[in-house]
Amino acid sequence: MPLRLHDTSTRTTREFTPLRPGQVGIYVCGPTVQSPPHVGHARSAVAFDILRRWLTASGYDVTFLRNVTDIDDKILHNAGHEDIPWWALAARNARAFTAAYDALNVLPPTGEPQATGHVPEMVALMHRLIDTGHAYAAGGDVYFDVRSFPSYGALSGQNPDQMLSTETVLLPGGGAKHDALDFALWKGAKPGEPSWETPWGAGRPGWHLECSAMATRYLGAEFDIHGGGQDLVFPHHENEIAQSNAAGDPFARYWLHNGLVNTAGEKMSKSLGNSLVVADVLQRARPQAVRYYLGSAHYRSDLDWTEDGLTDADAAYGRIEGFLQRAAELLGEPAQSDVPVAFAEALDDDLGVPGALAVMHGVVREGNTQLAAGDKDAAGASYAAVSAMTKVLGLWPGDFAGANADDARLRAVVDHLVPVLLEAREAARARKDFADADRVRDALAAAGLVVEDTPAGPRWRLA
Repeated sequence: MPLRLHDTSTRTTREFTPLRPGQVGIYVCGPTVQSPPHVGHARSAVAFDILRRWLTASGYDVTFLRNVTDIDDKILHNAGHEDIPWWALAARNARAFTAAYDALNVLPPTGEPQATGHVPEMVALMHRLIDTGHAYAAGGDVYFDVRSFPSYGALSGQNPDQMLSTETVLLPGGGAKHDALDFALWKGAKPGEPSWETPWGAGRPGWHLECSAMATRYLGAEFDIHGGGQDLVFPHHENEIAQSNAAGDPFARYWLHNGLVNTAGEKMSKSLGNSLVVADVLQRARPQAVRYYLGSAHYRSDLDWTEDGLTDADAAYGRIEGFLQRAAELLGEPAQSDVPVAFAEALDDDLGVPGALAVMHGVVREGNTQLAAGDKDAAGASYAAVSAMTKVLGLWPGDFAGANADDARLRAVVDHLVPVLLEAREAARARKDFADADRVRDALAAAGLVVEDTPAGPRWRLA
């Protein structure tokens, strides 16, 4: 079955056909770095990381761009509140995003352009729009003329006449905005704010302009996939389409949007005080479990974040991890394998991760039965298949090893000490000192380890 993806622009699930055979260009709207990342940001990153991994596993050469908006009203406000330079706050938060991506095993992008590094491309795009009558300068700002683009609103399914009534807006610089719907491509300089020189005066980029300029700079006037969160459909992506198409660029061929993360039934937002910062979450949960949780729901559905849900995700991942550990102890490194057909069919159906996880857990159950029966050949096939599936979903345990140096050192200590205790327990059982054997087992249980007696000898896992 060919890969099919739900395209927001057509509201249909379409067969994916790349612009160039064997190659895929993806642009995903990255963070505005006014603050550290929360799990809503991480959910989007994981969703598009799975898309990227599946395209790569399917044989495509993927170019993956994720931008950083490093100049913005909120960045300036937060920097002023902390009394630090705006660029220092932006750089600090950008590092926090990178650390969160790395911890959650999100692959680094092919390129990560920053808005402040692409002002020349933005100026060139504004020239094209002004020259063709789709934009105008007013009071030091530059605006896109929404009424000049008849299909405005198509992506979000809105009628411009029902968005806002037409009105004239007086601008501080003395110019006039033609229509209330017109949006800023460029914001005129204000005292004390950073600015760049342009033919229309000093100022700084508008949010929508920068993504169009950066996407086409690296992927060309037309490319395959543009992605981002559902909250970006309007106005951000609607405005990107308008300014890019008006300038003559075909722009993105498929538009993909991930669902949002809700807490207590409400969309996650800083204003509601329900933002879960990734760094804080990782203080109480393993990154493997967090990634599993964020990726387990279908990418287009909203995800309700709860601590119970995170605990369940950890337990589910632990079952996969436990099988891989037991298989590795018996069989060594896994063989190379294709993913099961049912797993591939689930992902080809608009990235159906819930179905793909169901397939993986089924193979894990079969593999555990095969290990218990001592069937090395069958267990080896299951081991290889599960390994391949975890790598596609970014859940291969080895990818998380060493993510935290202290955890890695502690694991090394446990890996050395537990076998010694198990040998002592086996020795006690051999001499029929079952009380001593039980004491060892109980001590391990108190430490959070479960001992399983198998035909191949005792195995242990985290409770």
